[in-house]
Amino acid sequence: MKQDWLGMEGKVVIVTGGASGIGRHVVTTLLSTGAKAVVVDMNVETGATIDGAYCVQCNVTDTDSVKAMVDTVVAKYGCIDALVNNAGINLPRLLVDVRGEKPQYELDEDSFNKMFSVNVKGVFLCAQACAKQMLKQGGGVIVNMSSESGKEGSQGQSAYSATKGAVDSFTRSWAKELGKYHIRVLACAPGIMEATGLRTEAYNEALAYTRGCRPEELSTDYSKVIPMGRDGKLDEVGDLVAYLVSDRASYIAGTTINISGGKSRG
Repeated sequence: MKQDWLGMEGKVVIVTGGASGIGRHVVTTLLSTGAKAVVVDMNVETGATIDGAYCVQCNVTDTDSVKAMVDTVVAKYGCIDALVNNAGINLPRLLVDVRGEKPQYELDEDSFNKMFSVNVKGVFLCAQACAKQMLKQGGGVIVNMSSESGKEGSQGQSAYSATKGAVDSFTRSWAKELGKYHIRVLACAPGIMEATGLRTEAYNEALAYTRGCRPEELSTDYSKVIPMGRDGKLDEVGDLVAYLVSDRASYIAGTTINISGGKSRG
């Protein structure tokens, strides 16, 4: 359904990691509002399109690649109205493999560095490059993709949770730095979501081991942990992000909005 009430017609919105998963749904929602969504991803070719969205290949962990991406978007559209910092990676790992059966699922420097490089450094590089352009324009919006685990922690996902805690801190600090320049910075934190198509057999095996169960035993009974009794829909995240980047959310900044069906420690 076209969402004209958001006033997003013609707005240029970059979505990192926009070729798949949550990012792909965010792109689809933005397109439905009339926005010019830009898919920024390692797995696309610059100049190609996905569902009508212009694509730019980019490695968010590389300064030169990020700068080239921003220059490409500005050359094509003349501005960047919003950035959705969505690209991320999750490698389930235990701090200590107490059972000693699968040491590959114990947190090591390689897996730690991979998660922090994409989830923290990538967020920083893209936000910085886009913010410099937004300063020239006189304003813009940055939405960082966090996670419920960044607030609550998650068994077997301590490093991933830590990266999302960093994203929340970035969000609060950058909002204080950039608000006076009409740049809003905020974040959204999805909880348990429906399948994105990105969870591989290897991922499920790793997660199951860190949770002390077999892959087929990973819980799908959400009625016990989510007050609303179901997982979240990817389109619901897309709707939230579209609202947050729109002027309808013009007084929201410096906060992380949970989208988790009421799930919390309480």
